[in-house]
Amino acid sequence: MKVLVTGGCGFIGSHITDKLIEDGHEVMVVDDLTTGNKDNLNDAAAFTDCSINDSRFEEAVAEFKPEAIIHQAAQVSVPRSIEDPLKDEEINVRGSLSVIQAAQKHGVRKIVFASSAAVYGNPEYLPVDLAHPAKPLAPYGVSKLSVEKYLDMAHKLYGIDYTILRYGNVYGPRQDALGEGGVIAIFAEAFSKGQAPAIYGDGEQTRDFIYVEDVAAANVKALTSGHNQVLNVSSNEKITIKELFFLMNEISGNDFSPEYREERSGDIRESVLCNKETISALKWEPAVSLPKGLESTLDFYKKTTR
Repeated sequence: MKVLVTGGCGFIGSHITDKLIEDGHEVMVVDDLTTGNKDNLNDAAAFTDCSINDSRFEEAVAEFKPEAIIHQAAQVSVPRSIEDPLKDEEINVRGSLSVIQAAQKHGVRKIVFASSAAVYGNPEYLPVDLAHPAKPLAPYGVSKLSVEKYLDMAHKLYGIDYTILRYGNVYGPRQDALGEGGVIAIFAEAFSKGQAPAIYGDGEQTRDFIYVEDVAAANVKALTSGHNQVLNVSSNEKITIKELFFLMNEISGNDFSPEYREERSGDIRESVLCNKETISALKWEPAVSLPKGLESTLDFYKKTTR
């Protein structure tokens, strides 16, 4: 299949590109390298350096004629979306409309979209399933939810199929601890430098973490299944931040004690996504355990951290 990946030089997008090529698909990556890194680009993929809001994006779609688009390009920082909601809207909403319009004009059959657990807001119960109300707390979550609605509209108006994947806490090699990085990236960078990372709050906050290669596999599965569905991509296994600290401490060969700092306002106390529907719809399930994924992530940071 011919597949175009937006944001394919980024953390998750580059792993999706690798998986597509490994499975024999023909791939074009579109990325403006604002946050993506060209070093992440698979040599077997065609590449166009442009924004999804640029006229060159539609030209790339017209030239490549993909059967499907895996849409990963986004502004991914919740704090930045609060500071500059217009920029968040420009990239996440108008950029996605640009993807939908190009798909409609040039015969793309399906769009697989990277959404987020941020659309749910504060969990009313756990694990968070697809019946949970969507009450986003920041412009980032609102923009992702808006695109979900636009994709449903595009299916009804233009016949373009979609699968919406609401990611949990994704981690793994190539994640930027300074930019899009979550707690694992931040911890991994610190441990790789021989430093003890800080824990904000009491460390009893819970999260579920999903390895990036499992996320990539879900995206590739979604090309041919899960049509017109919204699905959670998660491990459905919770761990406290304190437990995560000591697990990474042990794997990295360190013997640090955590430094506790004041809890950050706005942090969600508990978050676990239910993946039951995803396992059924995509015939997919997480393959990489947390200890194994952390080992790979720490190995990556040891090689790249200066």
